Amino acid sequence: MNADEKDGHGRRGFLAISAATLGGVMLASGVRLIEVASARAPGTAASKQVRWGLLIDTQKCASGCEDCVKACATENGIKDTGRPRTDAQWIRKVELKDRRSGRTLSVPVMCQHCERPPCVDVCPTGASFKRADGIVLVDRHTCIGCRYCMMACPYKARSIVFQDVTDQNPDVPRGKGCVEGCTLCVHRIDRDRQPACVEACARAGHNAMIFGDLNDVQSEIAQRVAKFSTSKIRADLRLNPGVHYQGL
Repeated sequence: MNADEKDGHGRRGFLAISAATLGGVMLASGVRLIEVASARAPGTAASKQVRWGLLIDTQKCASGCEDCVKACATENGIKDTGRPRTDAQWIRKVELKDRRSGRTLSVPVMCQHCERPPCVDVCPTGASFKRADGIVLVDRHTCIGCRYCMMACPYKARSIVFQDVTDQNPDVPRGKGCVEGCTLCVHRIDRDRQPACVEACARAGHNAMIFGDLNDVQSEIAQRVAKFSTSKIRADLRLNPGVHYQGL
């Protein structure tokens, strides 16, 4: 084992010990570090048999509709400070136009929850990590705000908190100086609920977003992906995102 390998093993060992030590540290009311990292529900480990994902039907996604964006902001305590260059935004609408046909599309873009997330690969502290069920998260305790993950993400899906954070949702701890991004509303998933964006889209009658277990052949999302042609943003990178797009 060379010196670099020793350093790597030592760092991973330190992080493992730190995580175990912080198992009882409260992130917020009812939320503990180890529970967020490994729990599907209180006392239940996240399973590798599950792969949570989203299917977005761009043909049903209405141009100009911001219901999913607003729902995400409300759920996660993200506020518009009037500074768009520094405001956090976990989901954004991207308007696309085919120059040849003139066809336009409105596409929600968020963290793609990759099977091989580059944000995790470049993180020097292990703050960026992936749960067993495919959800990619950031540990606020170990994030140092270096923003390497922001540079590595090909989807521009992460942002850093520049302002002081107040009136937080206790289930979604945020902190100044930490990088953050879409969590697929993991706090809802672990309670057998749908992500806020999916609920808002259905409530508006668009039904453009389907959430579920991609590994469950009986689930609606798995059946739709098997039946219809879907695309993944930057599929050429072979990151295998958990977010599929229909009609893109």
